Amino acid sequence: MTLNKLEPSALVGEQVYDAIHRSIINGELEAGQRLRIRDLAEQLGTSVMPVREALRRLEEGGLVQTIPYRGAVVKGFTAQELLHIYAVRRLLEVEAAKLGAPNLSDADIAGLHADYDKMIAALEREDINDCLAQDEAFLSRMYAASGNPFLIESIERLWTQCRAYKVIGARRAVASGRQKMLWEFQQQMLEAAESRDAKKIADLNDASIMAAMERIRTALSESEEPQES
Repeated sequence: MTLNKLEPSALVGEQVYDAIHRSIINGELEAGQRLRIRDLAEQLGTSVMPVREALRRLEEGGLVQTIPYRGAVVKGFTAQELLHIYAVRRLLEVEAAKLGAPNLSDADIAGLHADYDKMIAALEREDINDCLAQDEAFLSRMYAASGNPFLIESIERLWTQCRAYKVIGARRAVASGRQKMLWEFQQQMLEAAESRDAKKIADLNDASIMAAMERIRTALSESEEPQES
């Protein structure tokens, strides 16, 4: 993985953070990969200071961890840890869907249609990162209608932590011809959203996350590490 040099700017610290953050959540920097400060600084064309600060922020956000005698590495999850994340996602996202559905406006519904169409378009061109981004935009719009910003913030933090694994799973689904699982629940949720059917949307969201957890269990039964599934 080679990072592109950044343009000089007073906001170089943010650019460094964004570049490394993006590479982690897109799966370009893999779980367990060492993050050598000088190497990253050289690739980005910056001094070591903004890289060191970026890694500190990423560690606070749960994407990087410092290991004795190795330094900073991209944080990975054991099978059980990943399932724990999804279990918490299930609790929060089902509740967010249930609270948000009755409050969806006509503009929200139109936005959900647009997000869904963008997701399908990204999937058709096999742009997995954009497909997942549009999927998260779709869900965020629905959850935002709950009116609870702290709930949304908690959900989005969990998405960020497991995003690299979502990318790997989606790529495998496309490669194996099982891409339908990437959009079928969203299609049904979109139909339920039009009637503001909170129970149906919550049930579909629950089923979607449960299906993802089952895929993780199945994949991890074949390998000790999530990223190898």
